[in-house]
Amino acid sequence: MFLVTIAAVPSASMEIVGRIPRVLILYPYDERIAATTAAGEAVRTRLLDATNGKIDLFSEFLDLSRFPETKHVGRMAVYLSAKYADRRPDVVIALGEESARFISVNCKDLAEDARIVVAGFSRSTAEEIDLPKDVIGAFSEFHIVKTAEMARGLQPEARNLFIIGGSSEFDRSWLATARADLAAFSKDYETAYLTDLTIDEFTKRAAEFPIDSIVLALTIFKDRTGRNFIPREAIKQISKSASAPIYGPYPTYIDYGVVGGNVVTFESLGMTAANLALDAIAGKPISHRESPQTYVADARQLQRWGLSDKNLPPDTVLLFKEPTFWEQYWFVTVAALAVITLQGTVIAGLLIERRRRRAAEIESRRRLLEVVHLNQSATAGALSASIAHELNQPLGAIRSNAEAASVILRSARPDLDLIEQILVDIQDDDQRAHDVISRLRGLLKKRGEIDWQEFDLNDVASSAIRILRGEAERRGVEVSSNRASRKLPVRADRVHVQQVILNLAINGMDAMLDVGGTERRLTLETTLTKDSEVELSVSDTGRGVPDEQLASIFQPFYTTKPTGTGLGLSIARAIVETYGGKIWAANRPEGGAVFRVVLPLARTG
Repeated sequence: MFLVTIAAVPSASMEIVGRIPRVLILYPYDERIAATTAAGEAVRTRLLDATNGKIDLFSEFLDLSRFPETKHVGRMAVYLSAKYADRRPDVVIALGEESARFISVNCKDLAEDARIVVAGFSRSTAEEIDLPKDVIGAFSEFHIVKTAEMARGLQPEARNLFIIGGSSEFDRSWLATARADLAAFSKDYETAYLTDLTIDEFTKRAAEFPIDSIVLALTIFKDRTGRNFIPREAIKQISKSASAPIYGPYPTYIDYGVVGGNVVTFESLGMTAANLALDAIAGKPISHRESPQTYVADARQLQRWGLSDKNLPPDTVLLFKEPTFWEQYWFVTVAALAVITLQGTVIAGLLIERRRRRAAEIESRRRLLEVVHLNQSATAGALSASIAHELNQPLGAIRSNAEAASVILRSARPDLDLIEQILVDIQDDDQRAHDVISRLRGLLKKRGEIDWQEFDLNDVASSAIRILRGEAERRGVEVSSNRASRKLPVRADRVHVQQVILNLAINGMDAMLDVGGTERRLTLETTLTKDSEVELSVSDTGRGVPDEQLASIFQPFYTTKPTGTGLGLSIARAIVETYGGKIWAANRPEGGAVFRVVLPLARTG
């Protein structure tokens, strides 16, 4: 609990004349604790800015969380008294309850005439530890009920309430305060306090929260085993496995898994303490001041749990929210408009034209992806019969082997070696079925953008042949391939190039419908041209393409098939040209047609 308070009393004047003032900042823990570190940095920044650097700032980390023993406290007091014997501070800013206790007991030896400003605990805590009356603080209360009310607004259907706290003395004190403050609020829920657990037990319990739960995280400086933690790191570990939203009263918990809470930012707390110190240095009367509170929420956590930011309290600071285009680029946009106006109509026209062209390219690419996906779906539909046939074979084999194994197992003396072989066969057939389904998924997968990658054209051609195998057998087409002896690396979208090959191959098989079964041959060939380009050719033994139509077959909606759409070859050309290639068709002297695709070689050597 990181709050500031002290009883209000008038301040004595202590204006410093003739030398640079000295301010000592006492941190209760070590430098890893984000709360006090953030407050301390705010103090330092404010003091340096206000004095133009003409101030001596000293910092001491008491490390009282890991070393709370009385002997350690005494040794620290002796050490610091000796260290500052010749440089007594004019103001001591004690961050946290432990620091306040320390300076209250040891002020006479360490800084007898210094003004003391404390920060880090509530009014009730200040009364409990009975601080001297001349100590000044900045009031700042952590209202755990306000954080709970924020959670209720976001989760009106919640029925369970969990409060998490650690096992250190501070953790237990915080839990006791929360239990009292939440007494009325918790009556509306099935309430449980989770404390005195190991970090692994916290994590396990968090994974079991009912989804209709509100979880309030206090602090975990120690777990049940005595293991020390930075509280936000412990909360982060717990939140990763949590099955319900977690809220916390500290701004340092934001970005560590909590949705948000009612907080006093440690920066504003440090600023308040620093302003009190500046007034004290200037000899002005000082009295207690209140640090402002605010609601803070993490937009990413709201999205994670499906919570609406419309249900947040008014004036909530929403962090990590994706900025709108105007919020992110307003300055650039305004500057660009100003430049366009100054440059005149000609330059403005050029910029507008360029923007239109870019938008057209993006739109063209988007439409290409949509058309390619439709074409992939159509291809999958065209191959569905052969895919089903190909899938039935391993499935049928699996069933036959399973039945055989069942019969063997029911015999008086089962042949275990034979059963083992049957199981191996079942595994092999299962892999065959998996391969068929994987190829089908590749055909049906929708792409949101082009996946540029470098791959071997030979591998893609082989993959296409595997997909076509079942359909070719069904049609009585013999498929063969002539691969180049070396790798043919190209840079494009692998699935799109595969789609081109499938389009050309299916067209070739369609062209051989009227040809005798023994003469139906489809050949795929890859080669490296002398111009450092890769070439893929798909040839068939069909009826060929009339010479007068060779120049038109790649036009949209042009088809010679009674049931064709005229889009397959048009889509193939669009894909090839997108990746800087060329495609054309010709008739073979021995009959049939050949389609050639040329793509740039990704790299040589």
